[in-house]
Amino acid sequence: MSAAFFIAGTDTDAGKTTVACGLLYAARRAGLSTAAAKPVASGCEATPAGLRNGDALALLGECSLALDYVEVNPFAFAPAIAPHLAAREVGVELNAAALLAPVREVLARGADLTLVEGAGGWRVPLAGRESLSDLAVALGLPVILVVGVRLGCINHAVLTAEAIARDGLELAGWVANVVDPATSRLDENLATLAERLPAPCLGCIPRLPEASPAAVAAHLELGALRR
Repeated sequence: MSAAFFIAGTDTDAGKTTVACGLLYAARRAGLSTAAAKPVASGCEATPAGLRNGDALALLGECSLALDYVEVNPFAFAPAIAPHLAAREVGVELNAAALLAPVREVLARGADLTLVEGAGGWRVPLAGRESLSDLAVALGLPVILVVGVRLGCINHAVLTAEAIARDGLELAGWVANVVDPATSRLDENLATLAERLPAPCLGCIPRLPEASPAAVAAHLELGALRR
């Protein structure tokens, strides 16, 4: 396996980082080299080394290649708000072209599995009329969609899959992440997702007491990825 994927979510807090870390852990356990990028992150904390984002640090912890934090997360912003608003407040022009170069550098490292995690949902705004999906299109990577399973998730998932296809990208697989275990008719919802999403399901993550990469990886199947 030598592949790279863009990790998208149906919404904020769908569980993109949780699933990405699980996939990277599973790959490392299979003897594969791993790398990751989260090109833009808001909600970062000030540290002596600079702004740091918890999700980006989690991804970095699952990379077998020696990467610096800034390689994984080149654009970090303190406020926990939409990235384009956080960037605007500090005078940064946040566009797809600015994000593209650092991500390509990570991809050029040639890991067996590289994951590029987006922020929020598919159409998260960047500067001007651009969206983070423009970065995914520029990279040309197949997409893994993380579906945050809760009321309304079928609509969000199908619309996101349609947008991915409209943008000319392949949906390589999807993961159901049960963020609300009290979701009514959970099994029926999962079955409907499987019927309507045009890609294999890579796994269903139940609500875990501790969503560690190892615990998440136990519910994922790398072999189902289209490559």
